Formats: sequence, C-alpha cells, structure tokens
Amino acid sequence: MRRLFITAVCIACVLCSAISIAQTPNKLQLKVLYVGGSPEFEPTLSNISAETIEASVKERMKSFEAFLNNYFTSVTVINAEDYSQEMSANYDVTVMDGLPKPITPLYQDRAKGIYLWEGYLTDDFAFPMLTIGYISDKIGRRIGTKNDWYCLCLQSDAHSWRAEHPIFHGPFEVKMTVVDKPTPEPIFGYPHHFDGAVPENLPMWRVQTYDYNATDRSRIGLVSRPGGYEDSPEAEYISSGVCAKSPDAVAIGRHGNFFHWGFAASPTYLTEEAKPVLANAIAYIAKFSGQTPIARKYNDRTCTRDYAKYLKQFLSHETYEVQLKSIAESNEAMSKMQNRAKEKQARGEKLDQIETISLSFKPSPPMTYEQYLRRTAGNLYDSFGTDLDAYGKYFDENYDYFYCEEGSYDLKIDADAKQLGIPNNDKRLLDEAIKMLESGKDTEKGKRILLRYTLLDFSTPAEWRAWYEQYKDLLFFTESGGWVFLINSREKGLNDYKAREERQATNRVDAGETSDDEPVALNAESAILQDGSRAVFIKMKVHPGYHVYDYVANTDPFIATSVDIDFPHGYRPVGEIKRPLGNYYNRQGTTEYRDEVLFSQVFTGTGNGEVKCKVTYQCCDRHICFQPQTKEISITLN
Repeated sequence: MRRLFITAVCIACVLCSAISIAQTPNKLQLKVLYVGGSPEFEPTLSNISAETIEASVKERMKSFEAFLNNYFTSVTVINAEDYSQEMSANYDVTVMDGLPKPITPLYQDRAKGIYLWEGYLTDDFAFPMLTIGYISDKIGRRIGTKNDWYCLCLQSDAHSWRAEHPIFHGPFEVKMTVVDKPTPEPIFGYPHHFDGAVPENLPMWRVQTYDYNATDRSRIGLVSRPGGYEDSPEAEYISSGVCAKSPDAVAIGRHGNFFHWGFAASPTYLTEEAKPVLANAIAYIAKFSGQTPIARKYNDRTCTRDYAKYLKQFLSHETYEVQLKSIAESNEAMSKMQNRAKEKQARGEKLDQIETISLSFKPSPPMTYEQYLRRTAGNLYDSFGTDLDAYGKYFDENYDYFYCEEGSYDLKIDADAKQLGIPNNDKRLLDEAIKMLESGKDTEKGKRILLRYTLLDFSTPAEWRAWYEQYKDLLFFTESGGWVFLINSREKGLNDYKAREERQATNRVDAGETSDDEPVALNAESAILQDGSRAVFIKMKVHPGYHVYDYVANTDPFIATSVDIDFPHGYRPVGEIKRPLGNYYNRQGTTEYRDEVLFSQVFTGTGNGEVKCKVTYQCCDRHICFQPQTKEISITLN
C-alpha cells in the first residue's frame, strides 16, 4: 500500500523551534519573468467591485516583484494581458500568476461529448514555467499537463512532503518548523494509504499565514489529482497539503517543464519559512528547459487504476460511517451559514455569492447503507449487492486488467489481457499481440490490443515488430496519459497523440450501410482537435467482396479514387489530403481499397459556410465493374 512520504528527518524536525529565514539571501543568477493579473482573493465568490479587484492585482504584483528581486538578479513584471509565449524564450523561468489571452478558443460539441478548454500555450512550449494555484490547471489543461483541477480547496499547511526533494535543500537555505496537527477529516476516508490505520495526527508545515476560509478576501489553493501523476518518468510528486481530498493530492509537483505551486497566497502572506522554498522551486524548474511533458493528460476526467483501490475502500462499512459523519457536519455548517445569511438579509445588508446560495440550502438526508452501496458501486451493485467480500475479490482479481476509456470513470476489464494472463501495463502484452499478427492466429485480438494500448496503427506485422524491437527498452505505461505505452523520448513523432486523436475522430464518422446494389457508402464530418487545428474526415465504406481503386497503372482501364475538398471564404487547407496506401491489386502496379477507407484534410480559418467534399471512384467485384460515380457531401462550418 502506498504510504505518505514523511521521512525520519521530517519527524525529527517536530522537536525543532522555528528559525527565521535570512531576509537578504545571496541572489541567484537567474532571469525571471513574472506574469501577474490575478487578485489576492477569489472574485467570483464575493461581491467585490472592479476597482477593489484592480487594486488587489496591483498589490499582488508588487508583492511578487519584491519577493523575486530579493532572490534573483533579473526580474521582469508584466500583466498577463501583455504576455505571449514567445516572451518566455528570453527568460530562465516564467512565473505564471495570471491568465493571458487565449490562443486557442474553447470548443464544445455536447452531442459528441467533446469539450476542449481554451488554450494559452502550444503543445511544443518548452520553456520552464512555475504556475500558481488554479493557474496551473488553466494553463495546462489544453496542452495535457497533469497539474489539473482536483479540488480548489487547498489551505495553508503542507503535509506528506518528500523531505529529500531538492527544493527543500537549496540553493536558498530552508529551515522548517514541523508540528503534529490533527489529521484532516477527509483523509479518514482513505485508510488504504496507511495500511488501514489512519493516524490521528500528521506532521505539518505552515506555508501561508491564512486559511482561505478565515476570510472572504483570500485566494484558495489548488491540488491536482494524484492518480497516475508519477506514471511517467518526467513527473514528480513533491508535497500534499490540507484540503478536502486524499492524503496524496498534489499541492506541489512537476510535470515536464511545468512546476505546480498550488498554494495561492502572494509572498505577502507566505510564511518566512515558505519563501525560500518557493524561490528554490523557481530555481529548480529552470533546470528543465526543453523537457516538455511526454505523457499528455488531455482529459482530466479519465480515471486511473488507483480508482479501483478507492472503490474497494469506499465499499466498506467504515467509510460509510465516515460519510455519514461528513454529511452531518456539512449540514450543520451550511445551516449555520444559512441562518447568518437570513439575519444579514433581515438587516438589509448585501449578501455575497455564497451567502445567497446558502438561502436555498436544504439538509441532505442521511443514507442507509444499501443506498450508500448503490450510489458508490454503480452497476456492480446489481452483481454483488451488499456482499462486501465479493466486491473485494472482484477488485483484487481484476486489478491488473482494469482500464478506462477516455473521459470515463467506468472501470472495464480487458478480457483479452486477462485471457492471456498478462497485466495490461506489462509490455509483454504488446509482444504477444504482435506475435498474433505474425502467426496469423487471433489477429483481431492482437490488433485490438495494439490499438487500445498504443498511439500507433501500423498496417503490417513487420512494422509493428520493427517498432517494438527498436523501442521496447524505452517503453513505459501511462494511465493518466491515456492508458497507453509511450516511448521515453522527446524525439518528434515518436509519441504522436494527434494521430490517435485523428483516428478516434474518424471512428465517430458513420459512413452508413452498404449492399450489393449500393456497395459504397460515404460520409464526412469536421472536427476541432486538441491543438486547435481543424480537420475534415471522410469515411468510405466498401461492401464485402467489392473494391475501389487507389492508384491505377497506365495499362489498366479503371478509374482511381479522387478526393476534392472545396472550402468556403475565410478558410484554407493546410498541407495535402491524407489518404491511406492501397493494397496490391495486380502486377501492373494498380492498388485497391477494401472495407473502410479514411481521408482527412487539416484546414484553418474562421467564418461561416459549407465545406464541399467530392469523391469520385469506381467500384468493382471479381466479375463486373460499376460505372464511375461521383458523390458530394457538404459540411456546415460556424
């Protein structure tokens, strides 16, 4: 079981008295760009005037400027609205504490379940960056960093830190006062992190001088999801903190060239002990220039295998009792807030947003144990009911074979891997799947495994084998990065998430049904991809026993398949139309397409109008050829 990362060195510090940090350390030769623009509080949670917010933004920027100048030789301070990512090339580290103008707009298609957040950087942004609080999630969401939004609930004390980590040892001296404090109540819901016995107290270290719930004029810190955070070699958990989530929620961590500092207070409200740690974090991330993330967490709603441990633990009577207590405490706290809001309203005073919401609060009724199991177990309740031993056996026996589809918290069992007896995070599974293709036995199973757990789609067993033998020693498995094997390398093209994304987009295109009378069906759709690019995907479905032609030799009388795409005003194609290689047809060199054929075209632009796709082809079987046909499909852009 995973244990908290408190070393004997830390525990010994409990006995130490506080020692103040030097006010004027020797400055480090480092060029730092501070990008501000956020206030010292959460403006969405209070009725605060624009003037007050603007004043707070300025004070926060001044606070960071003074702090950074105390530690580094060169500091530039700008507002986020003036930032562009090219500016970071001129600095050793960018400290991001505000939101720049987005370079990629928000995109959603509810019918297809697609929701892409605004993008502020490109995927290839390679300069060291430290992000503060919720800015970590905003900046990193579209480019796939693991510094996501688990909970905006981080308070002022750190716990479960890795005391051996470099940010606690230099270049600036760190002397931490560690004190045993009561274990936060939410942690008692995660006893599997402590081998079953949650301690009554945890060693803690004060990072900020206030807790966000002590005043409505304070910033709330952010913790990121711990599940899969360290399942790739370029990510490291450093510390957790007091919050409403699990004991390993990531309050401080690094993914590639991005450092997540979840504590949201400006230096004005950092403890004197925390300031050199933040300065060390800035110095530390400077070492990772060019080391972009390898595993990309493009969808933060995709679960990891840790979720099985979570469910197993939560399907227990002990956790049920913890939940009942939590509901009762929440009801009591909200009832008190509601009463205060009513009293304030009766006096004619203005209510803030939370107080207004509290007026409509209704206490949650306590759950029965059966209701709790139904809600927590979901579909598993239909199989196991209240049999807790059956749940435990299910999770233990299938742990090595669980996987989740993108954007899902529905744990599925990979029947293929289980039948082979090879865990799906063991690269031997890929080797076995390639052997299936090479032998011609269970080829569908082999192809299914390879497509599920890699970003690739080779057309021949030889290509799969060559790839595996070349990179097998560099392969690692990432769950947070999409339940795939990746190569521990940043060489361009090796870990091509976009290729997989395009494949998934084409899978959503339904070409329609075919028959002997209509052996070819066609359909097309446009999609916006994670990096902001747009593409048209055309799917051609060919009836079994029939084929169309890819390339036609001069000596053959057939008609090759051609694809023409006409874009409306305001749009233009980027590059050439992608089309697959055809299969062997005859000695003259003519090639053919069978089954499903996919064409795609990346394009750019803005405006309304229709994309017109025209596909010309000739379909034949072993005996006859149909007359050449041309079909047109229109796609509306807006």
